[in-house]
Amino acid sequence: MRRRALPLLVLCLAAALGACSRESGPLHIGYLGGLSGRVADLGEAGRNGVMLAVEEVNAQGGIRGRQVLVEYADDAQDPATAKLALQNLLKKNVQLLIGPMTSAMAQAVLPDIETAQLPTVSPTVTATSLAGRDDMLFRVAPSVKSYSDQMAQADYQAGARKVAIVLDLGNRAFSQDWALQYGEAMRRLGAQIVAEQSFTSGDDASYGRALDALPRQGVDTLMVVASAVDTVRLIQTARNRGLTPRFSASSWAGTEALIQLGGKAVEGMYIAQLFDRDNGNPDYLRFAARYRERFKQEPGFAAVGAYDAARAALDALTRTSGQGGTALKRALQEGGPYAGLQESWRFDRMGDTLRAVRIAEVRDGRFKVRD
Repeated sequence: MRRRALPLLVLCLAAALGACSRESGPLHIGYLGGLSGRVADLGEAGRNGVMLAVEEVNAQGGIRGRQVLVEYADDAQDPATAKLALQNLLKKNVQLLIGPMTSAMAQAVLPDIETAQLPTVSPTVTATSLAGRDDMLFRVAPSVKSYSDQMAQADYQAGARKVAIVLDLGNRAFSQDWALQYGEAMRRLGAQIVAEQSFTSGDDASYGRALDALPRQGVDTLMVVASAVDTVRLIQTARNRGLTPRFSASSWAGTEALIQLGGKAVEGMYIAQLFDRDNGNPDYLRFAARYRERFKQEPGFAAVGAYDAARAALDALTRTSGQGGTALKRALQEGGPYAGLQESWRFDRMGDTLRAVRIAEVRDGRFKVRD
């Protein structure tokens, strides 16, 4: 009888030691964003913000003494790639996910996120179709309507009365939502939407087709709903075709790449933003200094949103002692207010947020928040 008990005891001890090892080893979290292609400016900025947040937490002792290890994955702004990347992250036993960075990719992976019961905190997803749902997706940024309503007011005050909209179908969940919400807001103010055309990111000929379909006369404002790279390309194409309306852009375009690539062509543009680059909050100033030193560029909205997302998620993970799943979901819902880089904020029961939206103008090569 004792001979039989000994192997059983050894197996039990091995299992216990394995459990202890897992609980004392690093905690794995995932990051999913576009790290290649035409939306890489958004994905790389998000990655950088997460990196700084995790380094801070690890320098302070990690999560209950465990270091946090981030597994980074590229969705390439492609649904199939995003789904495969998520499955690879799940195989690495990530306890939470930061990302995705676009609404289209969030729509693509949400069913798998739900199946895996993986708490997911997106820094920049804003599509109305993803809000007001009791699921595993938490959104740090406010909804498209919050942005587009304020954008419409700013454009109307700037003289927009006959507006054309050109949108990228590569992020349809966001761009069609923005076009709808912005168009309705402009009409409520008394402006007209005289045309709406679409193009596909990466299809250079589609820029020209979209612009050629616009009225040649009577358009005073052209709203571009696209990434920074595509917004610049479309504006340059419009100017080459002799189109000279006032240009405006959605929040998606508000990365530093817009100014770097656009130069004088984007001077005077209005863009809705989640944050103020001239904010004087000491936490933000320290973050911005670290960001510039580390990455040799200014932090944009994606970096700030990703930092806030990561700090909130890691705070919740600390309160669950590293446990993910529904326990982490509850901790995210019940936690806060979180001390963001520029303002305090919290999630509601549906994982949505209400945060201040600012209108920035590109002035002298910088985003300047309008009074």
